[in-house]
Amino acid sequence: MILKESSFSTFLYFISHFTIKKTLSTSHKSPTPLKVSSLVTQSCFLIPILLSSILHAFSFWGIRGLRMIMWTILLVLAILHRASSHGIQPLSRIAIHKATLALDNLAYVKASPTVLGLNGQNTEWVTVEYSSPNPSMDDWIGVFSPANFSASTCPAENPRVYPPLLCSAPIKFQYANYTSPDYKVNGKGSLKLQLINQRSDFSFALFSNGFLNPKLVAVSNTVSFANPNAPVYPCLAQGKQWDEMTVTWTSGYGIDEAEPFVQWGPKGGHQQHSPAVTLTFDRSSVCGAPARTIGWRDPGFIHTSFLKELWLNRVYTYKLGHRLFNSTYVWSQEYQFRASPFPGQNSLQRVVIFGDMGKDEADGSNEYNNFQRGSLNATKQLIKDLKNIDIVFRIGDICYANGYISQWDQFTAQIEPIASAVPYMLASGNHERDWPGTGSFYENNDSGGECGVLAETMFFVPAENRAKYWYSTDYGMFRFCIADSEHDWREGTEQYKFIEHCLASVDRQKQPWLVFLAHRVLGYSSDLSYAVEGSFGEPMAKENLQKLWQKYKVDIAIYGHAHNYERTCPIYENQCTDNEKRYYKGTLKGTIHVVAGGAGASLSPFTTLKTKWSLFRDYDYGFIKLTAFDHSNLLFEYKKSSDGKVYDSFRISRDYRDILACTVDSCPLTTLAS
Repeated sequence: MILKESSFSTFLYFISHFTIKKTLSTSHKSPTPLKVSSLVTQSCFLIPILLSSILHAFSFWGIRGLRMIMWTILLVLAILHRASSHGIQPLSRIAIHKATLALDNLAYVKASPTVLGLNGQNTEWVTVEYSSPNPSMDDWIGVFSPANFSASTCPAENPRVYPPLLCSAPIKFQYANYTSPDYKVNGKGSLKLQLINQRSDFSFALFSNGFLNPKLVAVSNTVSFANPNAPVYPCLAQGKQWDEMTVTWTSGYGIDEAEPFVQWGPKGGHQQHSPAVTLTFDRSSVCGAPARTIGWRDPGFIHTSFLKELWLNRVYTYKLGHRLFNSTYVWSQEYQFRASPFPGQNSLQRVVIFGDMGKDEADGSNEYNNFQRGSLNATKQLIKDLKNIDIVFRIGDICYANGYISQWDQFTAQIEPIASAVPYMLASGNHERDWPGTGSFYENNDSGGECGVLAETMFFVPAENRAKYWYSTDYGMFRFCIADSEHDWREGTEQYKFIEHCLASVDRQKQPWLVFLAHRVLGYSSDLSYAVEGSFGEPMAKENLQKLWQKYKVDIAIYGHAHNYERTCPIYENQCTDNEKRYYKGTLKGTIHVVAGGAGASLSPFTTLKTKWSLFRDYDYGFIKLTAFDHSNLLFEYKKSSDGKVYDSFRISRDYRDILACTVDSCPLTTLAS
């Protein structure tokens, strides 16, 4: 029997397309973070199909067919590897709803010190000592907050969640033998764990029988901060006017207990008070499990104060304050920031941009599949170079809480040294927003039921409506147009009209550097998951948006989502408009697209296919820095998180007339009559 070439192609397409769809529907594009168990199930399901495919390929097409089917299998395995490398939210490994009591009088857990933050600290290390008469390798320590974590019922949200003994996930966990290699032998161990002030007390529990059917063996004494309600973790953001800065923080004080405000003023000068608005949300505000069930934790109160009529480039100091109704005051430590330059100001301006950093634990807890191991390195590099950074853009997949609300506090604590000193601007990603039936463009479960509520409430952005997370912001010679890739951006939509208005309304004589930001790759990417789809970016995106980028002469478009680094040539309609790679002089003629999604989350592989437009790829952790020296000169740098050194760069040098110059599809059509 002889089959035609087209039949063979169709056969290969079926095998690869079936596998890719089955895998990617639970990893890159989609939905729920892929669980190891589902990977194993899928792999086992595919094995007989692949073996059968090999036999059929050999019998129908001989050696050539066998080679091609083996290539397809390698591609499939690479995709499976990518899906598994992205891991899952570590806390979701623990089936806390299946926990049972197995308290043992001979077992114990002790934590010290019992009171933290006596000198105003919001981060402290705790020593946890424990012992079990029946130790095993899968024993683990869970950190719970509030300290009393038992409950008789838990609201059911879907068939996988049912009333358990325990309905609160730990805020972090670690194996009992992590730093005690002899634990299995003598049943004794200890851990040093880092705690942050999270508006409640803490307890530590020893569990046996692993994560899937845990048994509670012993519970520690209670540990708490001296003032668990204290104002903590300020985050700056640009306001809706260039001379306005917003400060957002959390506390345990509601408006019926205290009046929140910021005391601020020029460094060494007169200090004034600005009141703060207060927001919060409850379990009914979020959209599904685990955010509404085992991942729920009271978020406290989120306060935002608006500091207005700032003098450009002046250094200001500020303190977070709460005036209690007994006329006493609670204060944070003192912070400082430099006011933003006015739109068009000709001065040195330095911008850091990255996506998908997530959060990590300094004590090594909550690690799984190196899920976010690069996060701390990126944070440390930014803190180290903070004096040379003016503003930060974090373009989506912010902390990968995925419905475990306690992780947002830990994230804000991690970035506090940065976000309290320079504006920290966000874009929305799939792990913040996406949830079925809630209006997200992608109908998947990536947010773990958060459906945007956490990001929209805990961080200020100068959007007209924070439920629609798109906005523009000016910083000196830069105009940034930040899209929300999780809402429809296609031509004719509300967001498309916003994008065009943002790009069209900038005065390029005053603000020559026009930058487009989004989480998903709405432009170009060689990430394997995009390559196997054949789109090399989000499907439909380039077709809908590239005419806007070209018409309004966007210089650089930067994305996250793909966990790697890549830079293209200046490009329009899949064609490089300039063959230069390092130094662009005069009219750019196209937009340079950059993927900067390797700031912390586990890395994504590239396709082995070579494209003419891809100039530089790096399978490593890093971030982007833009430096505008003046209206004519811009430096782009890609730095690795491991050492902060520059591994890729280019310069743009041009005059205003070069921006005005017409290129393909960038000027109105003319006729002989005109």
